[in-house]
Amino acid sequence: MTEEQIRHIIDHGEGNAVEFKESGWALPNTVFESVCAFLNRQGGYILLGVKDNGTIIGVDRANVSKIKADFATISNNPSKLNPPYLLDLFEATIGNDTILYTYVPQSSQVHRCDGIVYDRVADADIKVKSDVDISRIYTRKSAYYTENQIFPYIKISDFKPGLLDKARQLIRSNTPDHPWLALPDDQFLASAGLWQLDYKTGNDGYTLAAVLLLGRDEVIHSVLPHYRTDALLRKENTDRYDDRLDIRTNLLEAYDLLMGFVGKHLPDRFYISGDQRTNVRDWIFREVVANLIVHREYTNASPAQFIIYKDGVETDNANKPIRHGPINPQKFSPFPKNPTIARFFAQLGRVEELGSGIRNITKYLTIYSPGTIPSFIDEDTFRTTIPLKLEPDGASDGVSEGVTDGVYANEKWRIVEGVIEGAIEGATKGVKEKLVHVLFVIALNEGLRIPEYQDETSYSYGSLERYLKKLRSVDLIEFRGTSANTGGYYLTSKAMEKIKK
Repeated sequence: MTEEQIRHIIDHGEGNAVEFKESGWALPNTVFESVCAFLNRQGGYILLGVKDNGTIIGVDRANVSKIKADFATISNNPSKLNPPYLLDLFEATIGNDTILYTYVPQSSQVHRCDGIVYDRVADADIKVKSDVDISRIYTRKSAYYTENQIFPYIKISDFKPGLLDKARQLIRSNTPDHPWLALPDDQFLASAGLWQLDYKTGNDGYTLAAVLLLGRDEVIHSVLPHYRTDALLRKENTDRYDDRLDIRTNLLEAYDLLMGFVGKHLPDRFYISGDQRTNVRDWIFREVVANLIVHREYTNASPAQFIIYKDGVETDNANKPIRHGPINPQKFSPFPKNPTIARFFAQLGRVEELGSGIRNITKYLTIYSPGTIPSFIDEDTFRTTIPLKLEPDGASDGVSEGVTDGVYANEKWRIVEGVIEGAIEGATKGVKEKLVHVLFVIALNEGLRIPEYQDETSYSYGSLERYLKKLRSVDLIEFRGTSANTGGYYLTSKAMEKIKK
């Protein structure tokens, strides 16, 4: 979030979806009561380093890393939060103060903190003790979130061979020390929310989300015979299609297939402004594709559609609307339609913060296709429309406005790209592009700290911290200085030699 967005939240005070916590040196004792309450109600923002009255006091800078690590670890600990729900804290600088924040989505499960169910009422976290009231929470969630439907006869052998290993590899590339990676398969799947116990009925087993994410094709179609995603190219033959991709496989591979379809039929556009080079096509359509997959109502028989026209791209997916009507990217509040699937994709590194997709699409479309504005319509069918005014392939005027010494920047980028390819193995293409971007910025701006590199890259603090850790692990960068406040990041001699070559 931007400083302006955070100040807007603080100015409106605590309420049903906002909680402030003082947090000088450590996590507040009651923070997971609020996490639990938000998970069980409508979700909301938790800000650490802010008094109840909205006064910003900040958190102790020297303890930021520990507070963030403790928060992630405890959120994944079922003895504290059950079922666990892995969350991260993000860092923001407001004036001279550092605060930490997280958005807790509404969960499709009923959660307990220290064995107690909490609900959110106004600005308070309320203990829910009555079995009747707890049952009402279960009923409300089960009626809306179909991803948690339990299939007691699904076994781990019904998952596509090798796909769970692929998921682990993607998570490791995104977060090398992710807490799920140390778990055996059954605990990994339970921590991810893909195996559940329904405390109301006593049923347990793998969920619809698990089947969609990891299932063999025949298992998916046994559970959801209507499931498919239709990708169409309609540039010349608008009545039928010029090219078609009929996707009926798991969501991990469906994402790759749709991004491949984008790469096949839409041109690359690289934007270079100062030191930064970004493939805006991929930035836009990875968000479009992820939104299409993550926020779909899968029990609806309508197929999802991804259609490329001459003048734009349109996607449709079955939906349970929250707002009804057009969405304003500047003013909307995020709401996950499939929280478990969304969280899994976030751990893979295929989505960023909840709600970032619509904002990123809007931001990068002005560069990819100047003068156009996307639209998002939240109805029984969620429709995303991306108008395009693209120049012929190879044209670049208007795409690289603000270029500073573009030939030099492109050559430097190419060299850094080669360094990453030679040093990083097993990472996805998307992660490698981000690592190239970060190393490129460091090469031109040595000695800065994470908040300053945030300004240069536009990555969130948590994401940037992961990319820096990855670059340090392969000895391409190092941190020099006596503390996080006075030091900075520099290229290692190994990286310098490779770049000079």
